[in-house]
Parts: sequence; C-alpha cells; structure tokens
Amino acid sequence: MAFKKVKRMGYKKILRNYRCPLGEVDLIAKDGDTLVFIEIKTRKGRPIGYAKEAVNARKRRQLSKVALAYMKSNNCCDIKARFDVVAICLGRGEPEIEVIKNAFDLAY
Repeated sequence: MAFKKVKRMGYKKILRNYRCPLGEVDLIAKDGDTLVFIEIKTRKGRPIGYAKEAVNARKRRQLSKVALAYMKSNNCCDIKARFDVVAICLGRGEPEIEVIKNAFDLAY
C-alpha cells in the first residue's frame, strides 16, 4: 500500500525492509537523484497525525544510524539523502495515506 503510493509519486524502489546490526528501515527508494529512507507508520481508527508522531526522537536517531550504515556500505555517501514518513490511517472505507517528504533531519 505504501510503496504503491510512493511509486505513483515517481519513486523507484531499491530495497524493502533493509536490516543491519543497527536496526531496520522499511523502504529505501530513489526520488530523482535523491536517496530516500522511508519509515511507514500505520494506525487504526485515529487521525493521521498519530502515525506521524510515532517517529519520535529515538526512532529518528535509529533510522539515521541505519541510513548512514547503508550509505557507507554501498559507497553512496556523496548522494543526497532524506527521510520520508508514510503515514497510513486505517478506518472505515479507503485507507488515508499521507507522504511526508523530508520529515526529519539526520539525527545523532
């Protein structure tokens, strides 16, 4: 569901569920010449904001470490990168999906 949304927006998938000793990122994609690390958050029956808020400071630090590890191991440290969040709210009817581009900066 989340990948279909970003694919329609022009993103090209590189990897799903990238794992390393530091953690995991849900999706890695390219948006033009930018490498995008995507965290997908799904909530049931709550406003979409709750899904966005689930990416707290601790999660941002962990995602940053995983992204840096990926970039280092794939020799792509000189490529532009950003963090997006796909927030999905499941309720009655069609799911509400929002893509928040550049949702947060690299966190140490």
